[in-house]
Amino acid sequence: HVQLVESGGGSVQVGGSLNLSCVASGDAYSRNFIGWVRQAPGKEREGVATFHRDGFPVYSDSVKGRFTISQDSAKNTVYLQMNSRKPEDTAMYYCAAARRWGLCTQQDEYRYWGQGTQVTVS
Repeated sequence: HVQLVESGGGSVQVGGSLNLSCVASGDAYSRNFIGWVRQAPGKEREGVATFHRDGFPVYSDSVKGRFTISQDSAKNTVYLQMNSRKPEDTAMYYCAAARRWGLCTQQDEYRYWGQGTQVTVS
């Protein structure tokens, strides 16, 4: 089992920056598949950032060049630095551990979810 706790959400102006954190605990193998997922009201869930099997980051086209995923293994923490925020970035952001490598979108592609943190851009 894996527990995920997000923090760092809030309101930010267009063009501003925000940094989300996800502290993970539990099964070490499952923690390899941690990434960030967002869902805006009335829109489909979107996997926005994760790590590939080789350790390199993978991003959705909608955030590529603006968001950066990183991790601090010593702190069991995964971060999402969000720059150049746009109104369409407004969503609930979740830290989630997938069942496979790569960006995932469907609910059943993830095994574990954090409680989510709201990000609003205006």
